[in-house]
Amino acid sequence: MNRSIPMLVIGLVFGGLVGFLLAAGYGVTLDGHDHGSDHGGDSHQASGSHDHADTIDVSGDKTPVVDAILHADPMGGWNLEVQTQNFRFAPEHVSTPHVIGEGHAHVYVNGTKIGRLYGNWMQMPSLVSGDVVAVILSSNDHKTLAVGAKAVTATVTTP
Repeated sequence: MNRSIPMLVIGLVFGGLVGFLLAAGYGVTLDGHDHGSDHGGDSHQASGSHDHADTIDVSGDKTPVVDAILHADPMGGWNLEVQTQNFRFAPEHVSTPHVIGEGHAHVYVNGTKIGRLYGNWMQMPSLVSGDVVAVILSSNDHKTLAVGAKAVTATVTTP
């Protein structure tokens, strides 16, 4: 009796289940939105969700400015330095209401979010030449700070 097809079906079923369990463990959902890396695994606002498209227009006399600089790390990788004006990192106020001039940043590599930044420095071990690092300033309540429709962003490319 040929048992190849039933064994293949059983393998596919168990392989699919293991894949789903691994994805769930890393915070990946079926809608393509990775809440594990997007929010560092933290809980959402009291409503249970939030809108990533939300922005706060911060145009005016005290418009935040951000700059990003990559420094080669002698031990390997890179150190990202983030300099800001009219903006203060306030990790103690994360997920609280917006306060003008404070918040945190989101860091992206080649368009993929790698995490939140709560201070001026971040070690980045796995960058390769040509990678684009973007730093986007966010309010305490996770809204993107923007001037008009443009996010307050700094980008830097690895040499």
